[in-house]
Amino acid sequence: MGYCLREIEGKQANDPLFIEKMNENKLSYRGRSVWVPGPVIVGAGPSGLATAACLRQRGVPSLILERSDCIASLWQHKTYDRLRLHLPKQFCELPLMGFPSNFPTYPTKQQFIQYLLSYAERFDIRPRFNETVRQAQFDATLGVWLVKTVDKEERTTEYLCRWLIVATGENAEAVVPEIEGMGEFGGDIRHTSLYKSGEEFRGKRVLVVGCGNSGMEVCLDLCNYNAAPSLVVKDTVHILPRELLGKSTFGLSMWLLKWVPMRMVDAFLLIVSWLMLGDTSRFGLKRPSVGPLRLKNLSGKTPVLDVGTLSFIKSGHILVRPGMKRLKRHAVEFVDGRTENFDAIILATGYKSNVPSWLKEGDMFSEEDGFPRRPFPNGWRGEKGLYAVGFTKRGLLGASMDAKRISLDIERCWKAETKHPRHFWHYPIHDSQ
Repeated sequence: MGYCLREIEGKQANDPLFIEKMNENKLSYRGRSVWVPGPVIVGAGPSGLATAACLRQRGVPSLILERSDCIASLWQHKTYDRLRLHLPKQFCELPLMGFPSNFPTYPTKQQFIQYLLSYAERFDIRPRFNETVRQAQFDATLGVWLVKTVDKEERTTEYLCRWLIVATGENAEAVVPEIEGMGEFGGDIRHTSLYKSGEEFRGKRVLVVGCGNSGMEVCLDLCNYNAAPSLVVKDTVHILPRELLGKSTFGLSMWLLKWVPMRMVDAFLLIVSWLMLGDTSRFGLKRPSVGPLRLKNLSGKTPVLDVGTLSFIKSGHILVRPGMKRLKRHAVEFVDGRTENFDAIILATGYKSNVPSWLKEGDMFSEEDGFPRRPFPNGWRGEKGLYAVGFTKRGLLGASMDAKRISLDIERCWKAETKHPRHFWHYPIHDSQ
């Protein structure tokens, strides 16, 4: 037995006691519908937590649905041990609560997780874990979003809400490319989401595919465990020192952009990087023709902030290789015709949005890449109470900006609807209906 929602006079949808009573009565049923008076947030990563905290500060309750068993599951379950924040902590803090003063400039993975757990505790954020959203669509007749989930026991729930906030982010699903001969290789092939440390690869020849920040850092980690890594670099890439003139490269760039045009900041970054790092093209790392900041603006492609990998490339401890043609038995054939033996392959090929797989909506999000169609800074709000947070391609700083905008926008609607509440009543129907 479950419940459906019908609009009648007499029972206030924003009466917490009424809603609590009805929800308590429904929890024992296998299939159920739950009316949520405030927004439903899909995803308990940093973006979802930030939005919930901002809403709470404005007096708006919310409910977070999370498919994993914890907050920030990407950080807790799918990141390597040596990971640190690539940007200084002041650019990565969530709204309303900064990092502890005793944290280093670049907090470790465990420190960042500790910060997020403290953040959730401070704002009393309690997601419903192990609830995977299978479908969300707007019901024009009722004027609400219907969010259908399934838990670990395959029990289904339908949440009904006025506002839906998509916080699953840019890194919801690992990107695993199809490479000819994958079935023939015979060795370990894994995505970086399954890589923890180089300990298990001691003495092995490992090919790392992808030259972003993760690929470069995994190579460095492998070197520290006496593995023999090679790095596939098939595209151009900007490599910048993490710090310039004793200051964070990112922080210095943001400060310069307040005073001079982006093209001049790009020119400055490239000149100083050349002086500090040398001509990276000599080692197979050719730079794009577009400057690092402009490229980030146009495509979302982040420059690599070097934390020591480049010195291992220069010394020959990390070998740079071109694109792959196909895999063979414990070997890789590259596009330049060379074939080399490897014991394992690590795919640092990034992540993608999974929004099109569950959100049944054709206007706000692109079906191709799962990102809002409107570019930053206008992609956070859609129609009919739909919002997006964490899709700016600008990291936690962009997510925090979106969270503040969304909470302010929903607060206005919340106050207006609280003054003139709609009225709802729940009654049971058979699950088959």
